[in-house]
Amino acid sequence: MNAVIKQPAPRPDAQIALPTDVPTDLLGPEAQAFLVDLHAAFEGERQVRLRARQHRQRGFDAGDVPDFRADTRSIRESAWRVASLPAALRDRRVEITGPVDPKMVINALNSGANCYMADFEDSTSPTWDNLLTGQRALRDAIKGTLEFTAPAGKRYALKPEGQRAVLIVRPRGWHLDEKHVRIDDAPMSGALFDAGLFAFHNAHALVAKDRGPYFYLPKLESMEEAQLWEDALSHIERSLGLPAGQIKVTVLIETLPAVFEMDEILYALRRRIVGLNCGRWDYIFSYIKTFRRHRDRVLPERGQVTMTQPFLKAYSELLIQTCHRRGAHAMGGMAAQIPIAGDAAANDAAMARVRADKLREVTAGHDGTWVAHPALIPLAKQIFDERMRGPHQHAMTRDDVLVDRDDLIAPSIGTITRAGFDGNVEVCVRYIAAWLDGNGCVPIHHMMEDAATAEIARAQLWQWIHYADDGHAPLHLDDGTAIDTALLDRVLLCLPSKLAGQDIPGAARVHEAIAMLESLTLRDTLEDFLTLPAYARLD
Repeated sequence: MNAVIKQPAPRPDAQIALPTDVPTDLLGPEAQAFLVDLHAAFEGERQVRLRARQHRQRGFDAGDVPDFRADTRSIRESAWRVASLPAALRDRRVEITGPVDPKMVINALNSGANCYMADFEDSTSPTWDNLLTGQRALRDAIKGTLEFTAPAGKRYALKPEGQRAVLIVRPRGWHLDEKHVRIDDAPMSGALFDAGLFAFHNAHALVAKDRGPYFYLPKLESMEEAQLWEDALSHIERSLGLPAGQIKVTVLIETLPAVFEMDEILYALRRRIVGLNCGRWDYIFSYIKTFRRHRDRVLPERGQVTMTQPFLKAYSELLIQTCHRRGAHAMGGMAAQIPIAGDAAANDAAMARVRADKLREVTAGHDGTWVAHPALIPLAKQIFDERMRGPHQHAMTRDDVLVDRDDLIAPSIGTITRAGFDGNVEVCVRYIAAWLDGNGCVPIHHMMEDAATAEIARAQLWQWIHYADDGHAPLHLDDGTAIDTALLDRVLLCLPSKLAGQDIPGAARVHEAIAMLESLTLRDTLEDFLTLPAYARLD
């Protein structure tokens, strides 16, 4: 494509501040001007949307519950469909996700998955070096020149282009700042930095290959937040001289408020949206956060909060019905298991759980699924190949699904075991320590933990302990032990010796992570995201 890039002129009154020694290949004057223009156009509305989130949460804390909107009933009840899907995204039966370091980028693109979701959000610790390394790795991968040599000497190189997964980039959510880029002394939106810089450097190369740009949009809570993305992406298209609607997106339905606005989100992005995804881990976290003050909706330990729980089954089936009615993909959720070497029985049991989960998804009507480890791709692909003969299942309209508000917020049944409580503490500490050390995707007990899974554990600890606020009796473990600050203190006190001698990411920051988790758990209000206070500690 030979269209001329329409570079925005730098605003004469705008002051952009960057770290010293900024690489000019990524952040030269034209790129800086492009980012300044994005910030000027959309930062005000971003702040309006973030304040709206806080206002709505205050209502939930006072006893409100989410519901379908009366003012958008006509959108839900009228007949319309999203734009036709691009050829490269018609078949997405298996997608792999992971961070954006060069080794991961090469392995994911070579993995045999249909798509690779390159993640600047939940599986990337946003150090300045990680962000720039990731942007450069994706740019070089699109050029076909990306290579990586491990310290031990093993060389990694890309397969021929026709054998690579289709690239989809997940920028950070609207709530996250990029503190290293300050414009008029305010931090830039992490979402606009990630998406804008990627599009600036790669949009025309991707158009020439008929490969996008494609994005996964995370943590939306409303139609208005989707409209903000629509406006920002349209602005990027105009600035770069791209056809309207060239940028395609998939939206993760991973917040409880968003499940009540799926039609509206599809409608706001109807020129460019390809599908919705069941972001199950963040969705469970959002359920806890939304109902943090609702004592009748406390969840059991996270291992018991599976997709067979009524509120999660209702969520996934409504998503399938909604997407297929509108001509969009309904993507399934993540299998976070990783192979267990040296224990065949345990590995077989883990793979059986993956198999059952993927069978549930394809039988329900999902058009594809996620895995976190390349070894799971053949298993997931086999299940979808056997039961999804075409590129998708849009013809499965799921007219049998009748879901109302109460189905989507139904309480769960289960228990809290000592192992479940201790496991939440260990996962939080180990993940926070690794994240502070620059690693956002960590294998713990044969599960790939990222910010979403750690957030479930962290939010549960807060809610369980604060259940006794206002004079209520505390919750108890299934062995009768009270869940209180004394129990948390005992587990935290024993954790360093338990982890001593283990080769774990971020081992040097375990004590810092323990202090941070204790502070987050004991404070009066649940912090919206653990990555917000943790980000202040990153370089």
